[in-house]
Amino acid sequence: MPRPPDSRAGLVMRSSGPPARAHGDRDGAGYGDRGRGRGREGDRGRGRSVDGAGLGFAAAVGGAAGACLAGHRGRGAGLVGAAVGAALLSASEVAARRRQRPGEIPALWHRIAYSGALAAPVGWLAGRAGAGARAVAIGAGAVAGAAGLRPQKVVLGPLFGWAMGRALPDSPPPVAAAVTVVAYRALSAAMFRDAQVALLAEKVSPTDLPFVVPLEARSGFVGTDYVRDLAAVLGGDYRRDVEDVGIVASLDDLAGPGFDPTEVDPRVREFYEHTTRFTLDVVPRWRAWARPGYLLYRTLVARPLGQANVPMNQREAQRGVHSRIDTIDTDGDGVPDVRGWVRSYAGTGEPIYVGIYTTYRHEGRGYVSVGFPLPHAAFTATLVPSARRGGGLVLSSRSSLDHPGHYLTATSPGPGPGPGPGELTALAVQGFAERLDVFVGRDGGLRAEHAFSLFGLPFLVLDYRMARRTATA
Repeated sequence: MPRPPDSRAGLVMRSSGPPARAHGDRDGAGYGDRGRGRGREGDRGRGRSVDGAGLGFAAAVGGAAGACLAGHRGRGAGLVGAAVGAALLSASEVAARRRQRPGEIPALWHRIAYSGALAAPVGWLAGRAGAGARAVAIGAGAVAGAAGLRPQKVVLGPLFGWAMGRALPDSPPPVAAAVTVVAYRALSAAMFRDAQVALLAEKVSPTDLPFVVPLEARSGFVGTDYVRDLAAVLGGDYRRDVEDVGIVASLDDLAGPGFDPTEVDPRVREFYEHTTRFTLDVVPRWRAWARPGYLLYRTLVARPLGQANVPMNQREAQRGVHSRIDTIDTDGDGVPDVRGWVRSYAGTGEPIYVGIYTTYRHEGRGYVSVGFPLPHAAFTATLVPSARRGGGLVLSSRSSLDHPGHYLTATSPGPGPGPGPGELTALAVQGFAERLDVFVGRDGGLRAEHAFSLFGLPFLVLDYRMARRTATA
């Protein structure tokens, strides 16, 4: 198979044909069918066998839930409740797994039952700590809403819990927790019909998913030395902070319907093809509603991971951004096969972003895929190019095409001793969208606006100013 320009050589070879359709269901919990991935061939049309460990865990959860829900009536009632709960959730597990097809997740009704069963012991513990039914219901609603990720659900959850607390003021705390979670999830499924996350494929070859960059971090920290560590895994010639290289080899690789690279302003082209010639200044513009959530995410997730650590405000951004590109030549031809754009805070070296930039072609059209390594997983943004008036370039994840979007993949170990990825399980994060607009400003300087939205709600714009490096920069 011929290698497309700047293909992910050494990482994954792409399939030239469209991937087959995956199976999934849509519900308020956030799963649905995006129709890109595929399960194992030959398994389609058959239900799954029931896993013994999964069945045992379901019985344990059901038993604990039954004991907590009935325990307030006495020891004997608690034992009967445990037996009934174990039997019911085990039966639900068996039925759901037998209906489940490759590439699907378990049925909505089973997931709702499972979440209610998990909530009951938590409610029991809260009650033992002194919480009443109203407080437990509010807490259960808040947790269920936060688990949905969608901002509307985050707001709806505690309000729904408050209403359930008023409706069940004298119920035992386990009952308040379980009923609140089950009722909330049923209401959520009815209100929010569009999928938040789609299960695209389960345990498939990387060639089936040409729009993902399946490069993971093999430790719990990504950090600014990720590309060096990746070179040790992939093999090849590693170069740090390459002087004159771009995040793409050539904009011509992106040519296709709706985008003619010859119409791009030479200054914009130079930025993409010779990114290291420029310095970056960034000003973040956060929406007020997103700030508390991002602060929590940054403290608990981004900084410990060394990845996706965006400035919180302009004061932080004024510390300056250090930008470099590390490369790996895996086949010894002198051409970079891996391009890692590493951005960090100039004063401290703390990571901001570590992204692996690739381009590929599919059905006569070029795409940009950026892989953001995570511990034993990867997050990919696949963007389609389009022209902007005045010679600018827009890269967007929103499109009627199949490939653009955001994908979360987990990688199983490869079958042999080599460094190549094994099988992938992939989710499409449909509620997340971004648009990167690079253009020449009125003053003749390069500008960029990188806008992000969550479930249709804009939450962040990163304003960039790019300037050519001076001899002493």
